[in-house]
Amino acid sequence: MPAEGGKTDMERIGLFSEMEYITVGDKYVSQFNRPFNEAASKSKQMLPGGPKAMSDLQAGYFDPHFVRIFEGEGYMNLNQVRRQEMMEAARKNLGKAFFPSSGEKKPCGLGSYYGTIGGPVPFFSAQSKPREKYKAPGKNLYTNPGKKGTGYGYANITIGKQFSHSADFYDAAKLNYKKANEEHHRLLKGAPFKLNLHPRDYFDANPYLSEEPLPPIKKEEKKESISNTFKPSSPGKKPGGMKAGTFDPYPSHSADPYVAKLANISGKNDKIFHPPGGPKSRPVESIMTLNVRRALNSKNYKTASVPSY
Repeated sequence: MPAEGGKTDMERIGLFSEMEYITVGDKYVSQFNRPFNEAASKSKQMLPGGPKAMSDLQAGYFDPHFVRIFEGEGYMNLNQVRRQEMMEAARKNLGKAFFPSSGEKKPCGLGSYYGTIGGPVPFFSAQSKPREKYKAPGKNLYTNPGKKGTGYGYANITIGKQFSHSADFYDAAKLNYKKANEEHHRLLKGAPFKLNLHPRDYFDANPYLSEEPLPPIKKEEKKESISNTFKPSSPGKKPGGMKAGTFDPYPSHSADPYVAKLANISGKNDKIFHPPGGPKSRPVESIMTLNVRRALNSKNYKTASVPSY
């Protein structure tokens, strides 16, 4: 549409013409059936022919023929060069090569020095060292031979003198205790201290204990058993929405007298007693639920098998 100034929208934007729609009239192709590279499936493609394996043939290289590094050099024998190097190294030797006089010697037993470089060590020699001449000590002190006896019942056997005999009373311990006891009672002043409280039992006396004789035992009276059982004359009547099955007739209606309501309790001592609430019930799980929880838990719920009933 032309604007107010007389220019169209295309002229106002600055474009020569409206952009074309390139996909108008094309067939719809799903994005799932589209190839990854459309250009690879159209026209001819480059065929490299596969990789070439390296070998002694010229087919594995880019050049048509093998190119040498040096052109026109002479042939060199490697064995001849190696011999020349060995001859030059031999000219540098001042004397003849060292040859040992004989092969290594093997030891002929444990502790043998045969075959060693240093030979035997004098410090480890088994030969006895020179010692000073032995001087015998002086003679022992000669004494009289020991007296025979074990010491029990034999006199004059010990080193010291024999103990002299001292008389001992038969009841010496008893007499000493008696003298000590009399001396103890002589030093006491006054009678021994005694409490006025008599010890009591841990529990109170039996309140039901009585010293009176018990009354004679009462004999139970035997009731005469009725031989014949009671049988009603007719079966009980069923209530059919009325008092047909009762003993008494239906009571007559009585008007309830008007009773005034009680006044509000205002006194402190006139409060109504409200008993405390009893224990409240709790939800109890069934035995089936407990068995299921024991059989199935967070560790074996994947591997547990379903039981067959």
